[in-house]
Amino acid sequence: MIKVNLKGSEKEFESGVSVAEIAKSIGMGLYKSACAAKVNGTVCDLRTALTEDCNVEILTFDDKEGKKAYWHTTSHILAQAVKRLYPETKFAIGPAVDNGFYYDFDFVNPISGEDLGKIETEMKKIIKEDIELERFELPADEALALMAGQDYKEELVREHAGEGEKITFYKQGDFTDLCAGPHLLRTGSVKAVKLTAITGAYWRGDANNKMLQRIYGVAFPKQSALDEHLAMIEEAKKRDHNKLGRELELFTTSDVIGQGLPILLPKGARIIQTLQRFVEDEEQRRGWQLTKTPYMAKSDLYKISGHWDHYQDGMFILGDESKDKEVFALRPMTCPFQYQAYLNRKRSYRDLPLRYNETSTLFRNEASGEMHGLIRVRQFTISEGHLMCTPEQLEDEFRSCLELAIYMLKTLGLYEDVSYRFSQWDPNDREKYIGTPEQWDEAQGLMERILHHLEIPYEVGIGEAAFYGPKLDIQIKNVHGKEDTLITIQIDQLLAAQFGMVYTDRDGQQKTPCIIHRTSIGCYERTLALLIEKYAGAFPLWLAPVQIKLLPIADRHLDYIYEVKKALEAKGFRCEVDDRSEKIGYKIREAQLEKVPYMVLVGDKDIENNTVSIRKRKGGDLGAMSLEAFLEMIVPERDSKAIE
Repeated sequence: MIKVNLKGSEKEFESGVSVAEIAKSIGMGLYKSACAAKVNGTVCDLRTALTEDCNVEILTFDDKEGKKAYWHTTSHILAQAVKRLYPETKFAIGPAVDNGFYYDFDFVNPISGEDLGKIETEMKKIIKEDIELERFELPADEALALMAGQDYKEELVREHAGEGEKITFYKQGDFTDLCAGPHLLRTGSVKAVKLTAITGAYWRGDANNKMLQRIYGVAFPKQSALDEHLAMIEEAKKRDHNKLGRELELFTTSDVIGQGLPILLPKGARIIQTLQRFVEDEEQRRGWQLTKTPYMAKSDLYKISGHWDHYQDGMFILGDESKDKEVFALRPMTCPFQYQAYLNRKRSYRDLPLRYNETSTLFRNEASGEMHGLIRVRQFTISEGHLMCTPEQLEDEFRSCLELAIYMLKTLGLYEDVSYRFSQWDPNDREKYIGTPEQWDEAQGLMERILHHLEIPYEVGIGEAAFYGPKLDIQIKNVHGKEDTLITIQIDQLLAAQFGMVYTDRDGQQKTPCIIHRTSIGCYERTLALLIEKYAGAFPLWLAPVQIKLLPIADRHLDYIYEVKKALEAKGFRCEVDDRSEKIGYKIREAQLEKVPYMVLVGDKDIENNTVSIRKRKGGDLGAMSLEAFLEMIVPERDSKAIE
């Protein structure tokens, strides 16, 4: 007999009992909704046999890992449907992702979006057949024989075999796929499914490889949940910054300039300028000192920092080392430049902490398939900073960096939308990093203690660390559910030594400072994209590119309205006059479509009574009032950075 702890309740079972049988012993409701399990904290299959005492947690669709298993199984149902309809197809990979699943196919004759309905119908047949999924393992030679003719699967088998990994498969009726799992027990467990898109995708994300066709989909245990999700997708399309930002004339792109190089139009540039001024003023208030460093440097600088060896593929190189005396590169980050500011003179412990901030324009050679609107671009501006301190100051300074980031998020209204990831190195891929395992253990242990003291809830991201140190990434999702890093705070105990950065301590000894790399608001372009989607273009008053639209009812009201404009601008408001010879109703509708926070209308009665008539974006008609009363209402709203 073995003892199984189920969230504090201990039960005894025969050795060899499966997780599925344990779920059934608790209740048929749990058994039917079970998707996967955690055994001693490790996600595993429901088929897993237990042979020793352990802790077990049954995972359902409501759990993140359970949802992944549910969607992963649905991707196999998709692949089985494709195999039935297009038998000559070659199969690549089909994982679960954050908002559903996809599968990459190499069709003999490419299909189109019109074919998705036919595939979806076949999937529903497979679900109705309620086929059992069976897991099995094979040695490498038998695995290759089973996957013969499936080029992509053969490549994966050889890769896993070369790393000494087990070659596992899942079989469901007439379809078998190379897969580590976990999976649902039967295809009938999937209740509602929808294929949502078909796109191109290079094999393994490499533009040098063949372009495959990727089919996306999503599935839910109830049709009502699927309907709700699809409605959210339609709303997301309306809020998509790549569509809405262009409609509101915030930014545009040009093929002759290039992909990932957006042009900020006057309204978008005004929002970015407002954000930058706000950030720089707040950073100065908190003791940060502004630097301005070059956009490029010789390769010598990047060789010292390690970027030349570990980040060169992501850099824009100017020159050829094989024939040019000097080779330059556009900067992908600011840290090695600000280290030169530190090295400008000798440093004492009295100089520390030393906080450098910079509104930095950076350049990164992103893959074409990764770029999207303003979210991921090749040239961007970031609120970057580097802080040099003593080991004793490190935790307090880390806390202050996090407090700054949280203040920014709350002010922008994004705080409730973020999550935290403790990004660590991958000890199995040491070529990506500098430093020894002992140095990484020390740095990660230190950050873990700090995060524990600060009571920060986080998930661990193995392999997500910078090449020189662990980091706390503040993550956020766009309207389509794709997660990106918005803000990062990193601990670096390696680069200071490489640059010879030292300070004289109280005891007269030369010591190496600790470094914190941080952003306070992250990339401005990405932040703008997220704000467009968050507010559907209806920005808070303080951020709106045009805060007040002035609408004269007739030409005879123009002189008066321009006096009003002058008074509002004297108080620092951004105003525009719509002086076109159009009906007032048309002007109001246009201002509403532009999502301007306030409209000031002027007619004969306003001139007679020395008033203005006010309409609010959300509040509608507020009636006539004096200009002074209007200012008393909107100045506090702007200055407090209020969010409606």
